[in-house]
Amino acid sequence: MKKIIQLLPVALILLISNITFGQLPSYISEAEQGLVADFQFSTTRMTPPPAVPVRAAAEWEEVEYLVVTWESNFQGILRQIVAAGVEECKVIITTQNQNNVANYLTSGGVDLTNVIFMDADWDSIWIRDYAGNTVYENEVGERGLTDWIYNRPRPNDNVVPEAHAALLGLPIYITNTGTNDLVNTGGNYMSDGLGNAFASELILEENEPGNPYGVSPKTEAQIDQIMGDYMGIQNYIKMTPMPFDVINHIDMHMKLLDEETLVLSSYPEGVADGPQINENIDYILDNFQTPFGTPYKIKRIPAPPSTSGAYPDSNGSYRTYTNALFLNKTILVPTYRENVDTPALALWQEMMPGYNIVGIDVDNPGENLISLVGAIHCITHTIGVADPLWIVHQPITESVENTTITIEASIKHNSGIANGTIFWREEGAVDFTQTMMTNAGNDIWTADIPVVANNVEYYISGTSNSGKSLARPIVAPEGFWTVQVGQLSTNNFLKNAIAGPYPNPTNGDVTFKMGNLRGNITVTITNILGQELYSNTLENGNGTIILDLQDDWNGTLFATFIGDFGKVTKKILKY
Repeated sequence: MKKIIQLLPVALILLISNITFGQLPSYISEAEQGLVADFQFSTTRMTPPPAVPVRAAAEWEEVEYLVVTWESNFQGILRQIVAAGVEECKVIITTQNQNNVANYLTSGGVDLTNVIFMDADWDSIWIRDYAGNTVYENEVGERGLTDWIYNRPRPNDNVVPEAHAALLGLPIYITNTGTNDLVNTGGNYMSDGLGNAFASELILEENEPGNPYGVSPKTEAQIDQIMGDYMGIQNYIKMTPMPFDVINHIDMHMKLLDEETLVLSSYPEGVADGPQINENIDYILDNFQTPFGTPYKIKRIPAPPSTSGAYPDSNGSYRTYTNALFLNKTILVPTYRENVDTPALALWQEMMPGYNIVGIDVDNPGENLISLVGAIHCITHTIGVADPLWIVHQPITESVENTTITIEASIKHNSGIANGTIFWREEGAVDFTQTMMTNAGNDIWTADIPVVANNVEYYISGTSNSGKSLARPIVAPEGFWTVQVGQLSTNNFLKNAIAGPYPNPTNGDVTFKMGNLRGNITVTITNILGQELYSNTLENGNGTIILDLQDDWNGTLFATFIGDFGKVTKKILKY
C-alpha cells in the first residue's frame, strides 16, 4: 500500500516522525500546526462515489468488526476494550508489534480467537476520526466503507481505512479528489441509519474558502451533496460548536441512542458548554423531526467535574459519559471515579435496558486518556455486518386500556423477509406470547396485540428468506419496549394515532399508520410555500396509508390530517 508520506519532502518526513514517536492528542498539536501548510491532504487517486444509492449505518446496528489502533501508552484501556469486544464480534488491531500485543492480551485473560492483527503504519490512537464508515448499497445490499480526508497531518492514519478495506475485501469510497475532496472527522458525525446525520459546524469551517487543508472551497449545499452521494445522508443537521470543546466533535457531549432519542451531557446552570448545548437542542427541536415525524426525545447525563470540582471552563478536562461505544449487545462507557460513575452507569442501564454496560476508566494517572481530549468512542470504530437484517420501529410508549394496538416495523434483508414476529407479554408475566406479523407491503410488517389494564412489554423479530434472524432491540428478550397503559393526553393520543412518515427523508412514497380515529379524515400535502400539491378524504381512519410523492415534489413538504380529532401536521423531507 503506497503511503502519502512517501510523497512529502524529507524535512517534513523527519518532523512527522519526531511528532508521532510519542502519543498524539486528539486535537492538532502545536508541532503539527507548522506542518499543515506544506502537508498534502488531498491526493490524485480517483475515488468516485458509489454507483448506486447507499445507506450509512447507525451505531446501534449489528457489528461484525471492532477496529482499534494499539498505542502502548494506553494498553490497559485497550485491553479492556478488546476483552469486551471479542465477546461480541471480531476485533482488528492495527499494530506492528503483534507478538508483544498478543502476549499482553493473553496475560490479561483475553482469548485471541476473535482477534485479527493488521500490520500497518499508524500515527495516533484516535481511530474514530480517521477510520472508514460502513455504508450499504440499496439499504441492505453490498457493504462498503466511506472515508474522508483526516483533518490532521497524520499520513499513516489517513490511509488506515484502505488497509481495513484491503484486509476484508471491501469496496472503499474516498472523498479525496476533485471537488469531492471533503475534510471530515468521525467524532463529529452521527447517523441514524435513515439518511439523517448530526455534526457541528466544524464540517463547514474546514471546507470553506481559505481552509488550511488546501481542499476545494465548498458551500454547505456542496458538502451536503457529497455526503448524499457517498453516504446517503439526505438531512445533515449542523450545530454551533462548543466554546470549551477544542476539537468541536459532537461525540464529546451527545449521542444518538436510537432513531428518535438523543442523550446529552448536562452541566450546572451557566457552566462550561451547558448553555450552548441547550441552545443547540432548542435549534434541533424547533427545526427538525425524527424520521417518524415526531419531536426528538431528549435525555441528559451529568458531565463529571474533576475531583476539585473543575469543569472545562475552569481548566478541567472535558469529561463525558456520552463518548460511548455500541458493540452489539454491549455498550462501553468512559468512567472517572466511583462516586460520579455509579449514578452515570445506572442511568445508562436505565436508558438501555438489557444491554451489558461496561465502564472503562479513562482518567487514571497511568493512562489519563481524557486529558488528551478523547475517551472510548474516540479510540474505537466499528464495521457493520456483511449481511444486515435491518429492523426499524418507532416504539409505542402509551396506550389506553381495553384496546388493541398495532405494532408496525420496517424489516429488510437482501434476500427478502420470510416472516416477522411480535413477542409480547403483560408486565409481570414470565413468558412472551408470539404473534405473527403481516406483510403490509413496502417492507412494512404489522400485527395487532391486545391491551387490557396492565403495561405491555414487547420486542420484534425478523427472519430472512436466507434463514437469518435478528431481534429489535438487539438485546431481546433481556431488553424490550414497554407500553404504559392508562389515560392518554390529547397530544399523546394523536402522536400514537398518526404515526409516521416513514421513511423520512424519502425519495419516493411515505407511509403513515392510522389508528383508532373515527370519521372522515382529510389529507393534504403542501410545500414550504403553502401551495397544495395533493388532497384526499379517507372514509376509514384506521390502517396504513401510503402517499405517493411525485418526482418534482422536492424539499420540505407538510402532510396535514384533519378530522373530528382536530388537526395534525407532519413534516416530510423529499429528495
